[in-house]
Amino acid sequence: MAEAAAALGQFDFAGDDHVVPFQVEGLDVRGRAVQLGPMLDAILERHHYPAPVARLLAEVVVLTVLLGTSLKFDGKFTVQTKGDGPVDLLVADFSTPENVRAYARFDQALLNKAIESGETEPEQLLGKGVLAFTIDQGKFSQPYQGIVPLDGTTLEDIAGVYFRQSEQIPTRVRLAAAELFDRDDAGKPRHRWRAGGLVAQFLPEAPERMRQPDLHGGDGDTGSRPHGEDDAWLEARSLVETIDADELTDPLVGTERLLFRLFHERGVRVYEPRAVFDRCSCSRDKIQGVLKGFSAEEIEASQENGEIAVTCEFCSTTYRFEPAELQPAE
Repeated sequence: MAEAAAALGQFDFAGDDHVVPFQVEGLDVRGRAVQLGPMLDAILERHHYPAPVARLLAEVVVLTVLLGTSLKFDGKFTVQTKGDGPVDLLVADFSTPENVRAYARFDQALLNKAIESGETEPEQLLGKGVLAFTIDQGKFSQPYQGIVPLDGTTLEDIAGVYFRQSEQIPTRVRLAAAELFDRDDAGKPRHRWRAGGLVAQFLPEAPERMRQPDLHGGDGDTGSRPHGEDDAWLEARSLVETIDADELTDPLVGTERLLFRLFHERGVRVYEPRAVFDRCSCSRDKIQGVLKGFSAEEIEASQENGEIAVTCEFCSTTYRFEPAELQPAE
């Protein structure tokens, strides 16, 4: 069954933790937008990340959700960074149809130094390295991986490079994360995390209209206005670039309202929203299966107080095993 489209105002707003697909027929643009609230807050607060790390991981989660929900098959989409900065590893994955998990690793001493010197922009925290996008359709196919360098630019810009290299589709990505300080129903102070994002892609019926300028430094790079880009895409991209970070995270704006602000003159349509959830894919059986592959010496070395404890880095769930549980069946 085809997805049903609706004009703004014909149905209730999607709200937090729902990805909203949209189409701007007048500009040949399609995309997805999202605001993340309770789902993201649960992921970040579980690990008590310092604010600069939480903000960075939040942007990666938004990017993963925006791209992962575009999968047309059962599988997993993973975004992972590896760099030489204070935050040396970020990983988030989306398992169809709706499950998200994420984790950050950082050096506390280097992070403290970065905070003291005011070097807490995402590109400064990540340093030099790579950003990998991995699509895994399961055991019957080989994973596809696209890798782009962490080169001191923003995650938004790096994501744009990925699309130009892998899909050759003109794409603009916007990401933002924010801390929200308010009071709960009982009047007590409350701290929460929010994030939002949007991805817009130029998809005209005539493929030749999708021509893009060469990447910076390529043979065709002139350093001037992008040559050959379609006027409709130039307009769409310019509109997307007017978005303030606050608009992406403000709970009073809402995803559909933001899309209306941007594109109403061109006839924006929104489609059925897709909910996403904070759900880890770990399980006792999976971890037990891994441990059963250990040698007797490795099992012995892993014991503490007569048991083996394994904590999932993503959801912080701890699984405990007796050594006898890990012996092969006779």
